[in-house]
Amino acid sequence: MNTTFAPRAIALAVLSSFLFAASVAVEAQESLPKAFIDGSAPDWRSLGEADFINVNCNPDTWSFKDGMIQCTGSPTGVMRMKEPVTNFELVVQWKHLKPGGNSGVFVWASDESIKALHTGNHTKRLPDGIEVQILDHAFRENYLAKSKGKAADWFTTNGDVFNTGTAKLTPFEPKSPNGSRSFPRKELSKGAGEWNHYYVRGINGEVRLWVNGEEVSGGKDAKPASGYLCLESEGSPIEFKNLRIRQLP
Repeated sequence: MNTTFAPRAIALAVLSSFLFAASVAVEAQESLPKAFIDGSAPDWRSLGEADFINVNCNPDTWSFKDGMIQCTGSPTGVMRMKEPVTNFELVVQWKHLKPGGNSGVFVWASDESIKALHTGNHTKRLPDGIEVQILDHAFRENYLAKSKGKAADWFTTNGDVFNTGTAKLTPFEPKSPNGSRSFPRKELSKGAGEWNHYYVRGINGEVRLWVNGEEVSGGKDAKPASGYLCLESEGSPIEFKNLRIRQLP
């Protein structure tokens, strides 16, 4: 009888189990929904200066040049598309110009909050809607330096999706500790000075976000499920390019 067979067999079985688990994990990671949409297909159109209205920023906060949209970051506020949208697909590329930058794309911002921002009667500087956040990675370090020990666990810098103001949303998993934000399932955002690609799809009250080609976060049961798309100015310079939209039935 070979007395070394049993330990060797057990070791091989353990190794096989480990390799199988690792392959399953890799397969699961690779199976994340991918969609690098560039908006070049039929029914898509470019968005430029003629499509937007400044809501509550300074006249020089937003500028358009050579196919780029440039934002100074001051003051906090938004510019909106002229017409509201319901079901849509949106492509936007963005780049923070300084570490720690903060911005976002608002989906389905309510008409009431936009009117209040236009007239200066809103209690805040940003609309009520669904925010697809655009944060630079250094924002976390800056927050920790200023928070006096408060945990930086309520946000990420890789594409959070959440409701603002009176708007409602049921976030997809994984969620922030308080359940208000959909956290990304994978960290794909690039840092300041590098271009990032967002593909946002909003259909029947459901919002999904792809970051640099992979779906990471979103939510459902949005209220309102129709409204304005807005670009956000919030304290730091940022550039946008290649904004394209396809409106759906």
